[in-house]
Amino acid sequence: MPEAAPAPATRAAIGDSEFDRDTALTRRTPGVYDIDLSAGWTIISAVNGGYLLAVLGRALGDALPHPDPFTISAHYLTASQPGPAVVRTETVRTGRTLSTGQASLFQYDDEGNEVERIRVLASYGDLGTLPDDVRTSAKPPEMPPMDQCFGPQDGPAPVEGSSAIADRLMLKLDPATLGWALGQPSGKGEMRAWFGLADGRDADPLSLLLAVDALPPTAFELGIKGWVPTVELTAHVRCRPAPGPLRVSITTRNLAGGFLEEDAEVWDSADRLVAQSRQLARVRLA
Repeated sequence: MPEAAPAPATRAAIGDSEFDRDTALTRRTPGVYDIDLSAGWTIISAVNGGYLLAVLGRALGDALPHPDPFTISAHYLTASQPGPAVVRTETVRTGRTLSTGQASLFQYDDEGNEVERIRVLASYGDLGTLPDDVRTSAKPPEMPPMDQCFGPQDGPAPVEGSSAIADRLMLKLDPATLGWALGQPSGKGEMRAWFGLADGRDADPLSLLLAVDALPPTAFELGIKGWVPTVELTAHVRCRPAPGPLRVSITTRNLAGGFLEEDAEVWDSADRLVAQSRQLARVRLA
């Protein structure tokens, strides 16, 4: 079993965390929500894609009759900025065990024109009703204990500029995937870390949507520096995570034409595979 995470002086509860406050929406009319995107979840000046996925995931959880995201696919159309935004949802289909909806997030440009930032299509159900039967060949990532791993506070920022999101995460990276920080990238396209929220809030299905897109890009271990913006991201939530730290493993097998894929697995403290994702990201080659 994984080692327990060091607890903050006061642990935040689900529903009473900075993450919950910053993903909370105000329902304007049925299916339409207002939110002020927090600058606390930015990398440089753009809002993190996993945080945005959680925002739209929360809106769909309110709009649909089922509580939990089972699969959610997002296309990132333009970079989101901190500040006011509007989320519009639409119910596509409702059934006994699954309901499907779509949602888009909009902001205004400098000329006052409405700009769509991200569009998602998702299917929701109730993770609590799923059978316990598991048949898998997947195995948790082999990682050193947390006290032998390293966080953002242990070295320089991987991207020049502000990475405010790092202050809101408990992130401890496996030294085997930290060659890029020492100027010696492995070339393997792997990133592994212990993961949680800095205020100690335990994980739930919504925070898993953040976890799949919160680690440094695997491109760093391929010797590439700079921002790696997400083009499309699909996440599958497999079960509600047990309390305690998560382990996140991300791999890239193919960089071609200025794009790469990232496959992520998220494991909980009970050694269960609780979320998976794949994304396509753009790489800014020199």
